[in-house]
Amino acid sequence: MNRTVAMLTLNLMLPSALVAAVECEFTHWQNYKNEKLLINESKSAFIFATQHKAIDADGAPNAYHPENIGLDNYLNAGYPDSDWWPSVLVEDPNHPNKPYVQPDGEFKGYFISKTSLFDKQKSKLDPSRYVDATHFPYLVYPGKFYSKKGTGRLGDIGIAINLETNDIQSFVVADVGPSNASLGEMSMALAEGLGGKNVNPRNGAGAPRGKILYVLFPYSSKQHPWPLTTEQIEQIGDELLESIGGQEQTLSCSTLLEK
Repeated sequence: MNRTVAMLTLNLMLPSALVAAVECEFTHWQNYKNEKLLINESKSAFIFATQHKAIDADGAPNAYHPENIGLDNYLNAGYPDSDWWPSVLVEDPNHPNKPYVQPDGEFKGYFISKTSLFDKQKSKLDPSRYVDATHFPYLVYPGKFYSKKGTGRLGDIGIAINLETNDIQSFVVADVGPSNASLGEMSMALAEGLGGKNVNPRNGAGAPRGKILYVLFPYSSKQHPWPLTTEQIEQIGDELLESIGGQEQTLSCSTLLEK
């Protein structure tokens, strides 16, 4: 699912006259923490760019394990000593004070890790109900950012472009994280799609280098409800990007996002 785009500044790919003709159609909207957000006139898309990156394993069936051998440290799920672990791990219906342990299957013995976005048609005890971070490229919204008017909702589609490596990846907004977190938390699959190698949610190792430009299409989930396949996410992302002028138009805004 990893693609590479030609950056706007590469004159080898675009004639200089064309580069000069492309102007950003986004204007300043608001700031969130240290990041500037721009929005287009129709409010069908907004963009921001950030150096911050955090890697999320949530939704993966092997994310967390009672013996702490999962993809991520179970402390990051609030287990065993914090009282907020039920927001990350599925509770055992017979023992609500304990996380549910998968009784069979490939990841027998692992907990079931949740995401805020899920397939409503599947049981809470089915790991595939949640958005697998190892398979689906997804973005995590900080709680306060998610509650802001106009930022959209779970299931919305976006495009991420690594401004240093030129990698581009469509994604879905699939999780809501801590209230005061910074923008830029991404699933393992999104990190890899943006150039990350052997990404490690435990310590952030292998995260893609460079500043990432994010394009969000708020409320696009109304036309494209979850669940979707990775192929559908890719196709929808491409179509939405073209609807706002394509990648060249979007990249022309990158200088406006600089501090």
